[in-house]
Amino acid sequence: MTPEAWLTLAVIGLCLGLLIHGRIAPDIIMVAGLTLLLTTGILTPAQALSGLSNEGMVTVGIMFVVVTGLRDTGAIAWVVQHLLGVPRSTMNAQLRLMTPVAAMSAFLNNTPVVAMMIPAVQDWARRHQISVSKLMIPLSYATIAGGTCTLIGTSTNLVVNGMLIKETGQGLKMFELAWVGLPLVVVVFLGIILLSRWLLPDRRPAISQFEESRGYTVEMMVDPNGPLVGKTVEQAGLRHLPGLYLIEIDRGEQVLPAVSRLEHLQADDRLIFAGAVESVIDLQKIKGLNPATDQIFKLDMPRPERCLIEAVISSSCPLAGKSIREGRFRTLYNAAVIAVSRSGEQLKGKIGDIILRPGDTLLLEGHPSFVEQQRNSRDFYLVSRLEGSSPLNHDKAPIAIVIMICMVLAAATGWLSMLQASLLAAGAMLITRCTRGSNARAAVDWQILIVIAASLGIGKALETTGAAQTIADTFLSSTGAGPFLALFIVYIMTVLFTEIVTNNTAAALMFPMARALSKSLDVSYMPFMITITVAASMSFATPIGYQTNLMVLGPGGYRFTDYMKMGIPLTIMVGILVMLIVPQVWAF
Repeated sequence: MTPEAWLTLAVIGLCLGLLIHGRIAPDIIMVAGLTLLLTTGILTPAQALSGLSNEGMVTVGIMFVVVTGLRDTGAIAWVVQHLLGVPRSTMNAQLRLMTPVAAMSAFLNNTPVVAMMIPAVQDWARRHQISVSKLMIPLSYATIAGGTCTLIGTSTNLVVNGMLIKETGQGLKMFELAWVGLPLVVVVFLGIILLSRWLLPDRRPAISQFEESRGYTVEMMVDPNGPLVGKTVEQAGLRHLPGLYLIEIDRGEQVLPAVSRLEHLQADDRLIFAGAVESVIDLQKIKGLNPATDQIFKLDMPRPERCLIEAVISSSCPLAGKSIREGRFRTLYNAAVIAVSRSGEQLKGKIGDIILRPGDTLLLEGHPSFVEQQRNSRDFYLVSRLEGSSPLNHDKAPIAIVIMICMVLAAATGWLSMLQASLLAAGAMLITRCTRGSNARAAVDWQILIVIAASLGIGKALETTGAAQTIADTFLSSTGAGPFLALFIVYIMTVLFTEIVTNNTAAALMFPMARALSKSLDVSYMPFMITITVAASMSFATPIGYQTNLMVLGPGGYRFTDYMKMGIPLTIMVGILVMLIVPQVWAF
């Protein structure tokens, strides 16, 4: 190999070592590695920055905007309720998640499936007090496995099929890959369920320790025109909010102090809750529940433009010693009090009748400008905005779902590319006011995009220096023992390439070598082509080999080693399956 190739491998090894160590952020490591390759002249500026113009990377960024429209309209909650249901255990939750996700990925691009499901899974895990780190890697792996079942399941399948048609004049049938894809899905499911208990981390959000958080008393009213009328407390999803307790229901002159899960909700029921602020935010987003105070409807701004704000009453506040109604809080501050916390004390009575004291923490609904206006005010000790707390625009949910479905269908049928379809969908979300520009801009996770772009640039160095070709030739030259060993080497090499480059690049590199190998062994090329197609998607052992792995890295709170612990055993299991099935279906 050339000195440039050796230096490229050294840089990649250094990056992998630092990623495994886990002390430095992945985006910093990957950009540093790319910078070394650029400054040493191995990559030209155009090659180093080629990842920034990669369609896959840009599509991931645009999908954040599309998903924001689904989130801001409450469509995500609909997905959780109708697709995922109520899990009985962590294992059951993994099965409930992976089954529909794998089915969707067989016909849809993996990126929008994972992008749509990430916020839904986060909300679902929080509601049912399941560690989100037990679900995010299974989400990504299920989409990867599902994509191997059909010809259109992933772009890699189409890449290999295109090369096959060009080389031999004959391609794969729509469901031909299902012979190996369906058993592969079963093996991946079993592997995750059996191994995740020990190999996936159990990292829970702070809300799992809600006993130590601020306890708010909040009143909500059942909307007489909403979907909750006639439903039981459990059916309404009011039994699965962690850190929140339904104290009582006020129904006219009747008070129900011990609320059964089977109690049917009626129009204008006043529900009294006590719990953590995170769950109060979740409560605000349930369609059919409105804050019991009528003050929120008197604020001079559209409700979707508001947010929740915490403010601590100071001793110099003019409202101290007065009730919220008497002090005319809304008139004075253009914000409505929807909950009050007082040192864990359960406050009785209606919100408007609570007499405020210095040190009380108020949960307010108002315009984001309230924070800047009152940050240095003597009326409050502390003022802070709660992120992700803007009220949902439920009326727009059907529009957001239709936009998402149209995007998926346009891409799946080949009418538009995934990039074109996602761009149009993001624009439609903004034009129809399913989300606002400020929310869309804030939703983009730049760390993920930087890691993807830098990884593509580093992968380019493997190609341009000839390092990838040399490594592949070296390994394949040792396959003189027979076709089975050759097939195994092809699988291993494709998996290694897809982990450190990209799945499509791995397939493109291995195709001509495997084709030449089949000719030299005088056997059919089909077992090798199928193996490359499957192996190029089997990126389980690192987060950088597949976009969906990178997308769940942050939300799952994972480290680089988490992928290795879970991914290496799965890669071995899939390899054994491939060696058992492929030669039987596509004979040498």
